[in-house]
Amino acid sequence: MNWSLVFFSTAFLASLACLFSFPVGAAQPSAEPGTFGHDVDFLRKHGDVIVLKGDSDSSQIAVVADYQGRVMTSTANGEAGTSFGWLNHDLIASGETRPHINVFGGEDRFWMGPEGGQFSIFFKGGDEFTLENWQTPAAIDTEPFSVVSKDQSSVSFQRKISLTNYSGFPFDLQVDRDISVLSSEQMESALNVQLGDAVKSVGFQSDNRITNIGSHAWHKDTGLLSIWILGMFNPSDQATIIVPYKKPLTLNSDYFGDVPADRLVTTEAAVLFKGDGRFRSKIGLPPESIVPVCGSYDAQQQVLTIVQYSFAGDRDYVNSQWKIQDNPYGGDVVNSYNDGPVDDGTQLGPFYELESSSPAKPLAPGESIQHVHKTFHIEGEYQDLNRIAKTVLGVDLDDTTILSQTQPTKQ
Repeated sequence: MNWSLVFFSTAFLASLACLFSFPVGAAQPSAEPGTFGHDVDFLRKHGDVIVLKGDSDSSQIAVVADYQGRVMTSTANGEAGTSFGWLNHDLIASGETRPHINVFGGEDRFWMGPEGGQFSIFFKGGDEFTLENWQTPAAIDTEPFSVVSKDQSSVSFQRKISLTNYSGFPFDLQVDRDISVLSSEQMESALNVQLGDAVKSVGFQSDNRITNIGSHAWHKDTGLLSIWILGMFNPSDQATIIVPYKKPLTLNSDYFGDVPADRLVTTEAAVLFKGDGRFRSKIGLPPESIVPVCGSYDAQQQVLTIVQYSFAGDRDYVNSQWKIQDNPYGGDVVNSYNDGPVDDGTQLGPFYELESSSPAKPLAPGESIQHVHKTFHIEGEYQDLNRIAKTVLGVDLDDTTILSQTQPTKQ
């Protein structure tokens, strides 16, 4: 054996190790806060993460099975790109389970409605509709979904759930949830627009189904369920939520009291709503007023977000208001929530949400309902984003300056 060669090789490798290692106790290099890589590293410290990729390494999403197969965040520019989803870092790091709801965050989370009313699945029968009595079912809050299959760009989840509504009707159901990253071609086809080489983009969808696996049919007079998908995003003082509508417009904006005029404006094409995470408020549109797309524009970050959802003209949508209702199937299809402080000064976020719901349908044993929710983030120069917004949302981004240039009411 050539010991001189062994000695040289060992010495050479040791010198390389010195060059590329760090002293004991020294901080290791990590991705910058606010980037996709940073948030994925953080999530991996507290559980398993499934990272899916599109047709390049630029478009990626992070999914967590323990949070009901939730899409936590995404990027249009690889690990160093902006992390688009809002994450509750403090709650996730604490490992705690909190009463009422565990707001882990995420861009696409699976929920079900109705939240309030005589057919609520968040209140026990006979209880008053108060925050103290409100409880998110564990199956859509803290319990994991099982991975059925996965590949580079998609993952499928499943979960069997038993629930009892406020009126005492039992539901046995199976949830099937398929998450996939969309290719550039699929994004352009879905949006019916050429994105162009000047922008960075990521798109993904959740395809959600609930199936009646019980022995009883579900009827309107004993209560129905809906699929409810919610996306939580990072707020900004220059973020404007855009909800296109068709006339006549019915706008529900009194969920948490009236929304001040400097936070909510209606143009000829869309409802514009402030997404700064500074004032707790919520809006919604019923089926007769919706166009099945909504979004937001953050002028500060130069990011256009678009959400598309399935809609087939149905009219029965669950009503989630916290009271016994005269019309329990007169609810909204699309909602947006802006977080803000509650009476004691605390708040869940800050974040804002873009939400969509499936219709409520009677289901015989073995029958299903399905709801598809797609999310797109596009980064680029204003003229490129405005071109896309005009085509997809029917809105000129110049209109969003109505809200983005004001100093709106704080709670």
